[in-house]
Amino acid sequence: MTPKPIRSLALVVNDQKNGAPQIAETLTAIAREHGVTTRTTSQFPIPTDWLKGADACCVIGGDGTLLGVVRESARHQVPIIGVNRGSLGFLTTYSADEARTQFSALLGGDYCLAWRSLLECSTGPGQHDLALNDVLIKDERNSHLVRLEVYADDELVTDYFSDGLIFATPTGSTAYNLSAGGPLIHPNAEVIAMTPICPHTLSNRSIIFHHDVKLRVYNRAENFPLLVGVDGQRTLVTCGDNPIEISLSSIRLPLIQRRDYEHFSVVRSKLKWSGGAASDAQK
Repeated sequence: MTPKPIRSLALVVNDQKNGAPQIAETLTAIAREHGVTTRTTSQFPIPTDWLKGADACCVIGGDGTLLGVVRESARHQVPIIGVNRGSLGFLTTYSADEARTQFSALLGGDYCLAWRSLLECSTGPGQHDLALNDVLIKDERNSHLVRLEVYADDELVTDYFSDGLIFATPTGSTAYNLSAGGPLIHPNAEVIAMTPICPHTLSNRSIIFHHDVKLRVYNRAENFPLLVGVDGQRTLVTCGDNPIEISLSSIRLPLIQRRDYEHFSVVRSKLKWSGGAASDAQK
């Protein structure tokens, strides 16, 4: 999709973040100077269909704020502009200063669109959701190990006795997946990473599944209900003996980024990641 000028802008503002309301006022004023219609909310979750008809959604807060907008953005295919007022800011890639200085050009279409894979998760009838980062499966009371049996396209993968499992998108590979020892994955890769949390065997490692895999997870520990967390924002109720089903969604999330955005530059900056002594010696 070729970037187009933004004529209708929705703003989602986390007013608990320092400076977020002031940034929202500044960006709203810039938008109106350019004849862009605006609407603003600080309500979470945002109302159903609130993004309908918008050309873009500007989220001012942290990555958690942006994650709370993902479902509505994906459903209406409204691109998200993330302005960081949190800590790391992997998803909210514009700083406050960048947003102020570049907003006029951005509204005119000077940006690029990145399409991010989403996980679709279902735990039974009426229990389904979308995740941009990850789906977490663990003991509901956070006090027991879980025994989970995983199938990929009807083939048994293995059973896990662990603190839980993380199913991550490439976007979410830098989140809980990374903390649990999982791999870094380029966001353009259409794969699913499965990473066990503190497994009770050293041979268990992350597994990368192909883009059209259909995963099913069964709870094999009786009397220990599961928590199924979606993007750290919402939980799904497990329904009896129904498996937890996870796959890549047929829809993707549009993110607005600077034209000079470089993924690994962000990784190096946010994670303080470098080649270490060997790289220094080659300089």
